[in-house]
Amino acid sequence: MAISWLGISADSPFPPVDQATSHGLLAAGGDLSLTRLLNAYRQGIFPWFNAYDPILWWSPNPRMVFQTDNLHISKSLKKALRQKPFHITFDQDFEAVMQACAAPRQAKVPAEQHETWIHNEMIAAYTALHQAGYAHSVECWQDEQLVGGIYGVSIGKMFFGESMFSYQTNASKIALVALARQLKMWGYPLIDCQVYSEHLSRLGAMTLPRESFVRQVQQLCSLPGQSGNWQTITSPFNYEP
Repeated sequence: MAISWLGISADSPFPPVDQATSHGLLAAGGDLSLTRLLNAYRQGIFPWFNAYDPILWWSPNPRMVFQTDNLHISKSLKKALRQKPFHITFDQDFEAVMQACAAPRQAKVPAEQHETWIHNEMIAAYTALHQAGYAHSVECWQDEQLVGGIYGVSIGKMFFGESMFSYQTNASKIALVALARQLKMWGYPLIDCQVYSEHLSRLGAMTLPRESFVRQVQQLCSLPGQSGNWQTITSPFNYEP
């Protein structure tokens, strides 16, 4: 199947998501402008490509999501939460979270397999989304050092998770718990996880058929949500269940 190439204009339409390949690849080209990124997310489409490659746009089927009221917290994670190991913030250092997510996962995979999709072009684009009030981060701090976090995109009452990192045991999981609890308080029912992973499945993520996912995304993105910087409007994280 031939892949569609997007037009030059940031408003040029994406092809219907059911035209994606079996791996979820939908289109190539275009740019990472604010307008195009927001149009993509509202249709259940996201960019994912290596540095120096063309921009690639994806809409996999099925789609993995968390329900914010159904996060699975294991016994070991409950124990970690009771110890209150980190200071949790929102939107305090978005770019640092992205940079940490972009760093190689030390000693876990061969160097040639290190993630390269969070490169300078992506960091610049999502920092612009953050400055416009659409992209957000959760930070875990220990002794004033950033040790874990997660970032993603919020439109209306839908949150699209992008990546997370952990320098200390359970830091990324606790960042996810903090995010899910805050979103639940605000009436956000879903966190998009993009593609299936066993790790996310153990945390309670589930898969949705793409048609159902896109339908819910379009509905949720049309609702009023929490825009702007989340640093001052989030509630202090309560470690208690």
